[in-house]
Amino acid sequence: MTRKATTVRLPEQLADEVEAVARGRGVSVNAVVVDALSAEIERVKADTEFMAHLRALTERDREILDRLAQ
Repeated sequence: MTRKATTVRLPEQLADEVEAVARGRGVSVNAVVVDALSAEIERVKADTEFMAHLRALTERDREILDRLAQ
């Protein structure tokens, strides 16, 4: 799997807490963040209201792009 680097600016307290969790688990901060983001993605995928909203936004964007392409 390819990787993509990104920068995340965390409030200092949250950064301290995630570092402590990572140390306690014996993993990197990156691993904790990846796990948390993966869990959030799974949560929203199961949220039918959110997914309907996302589909509507995507459809609207597609319609705009189609108009711009003409």
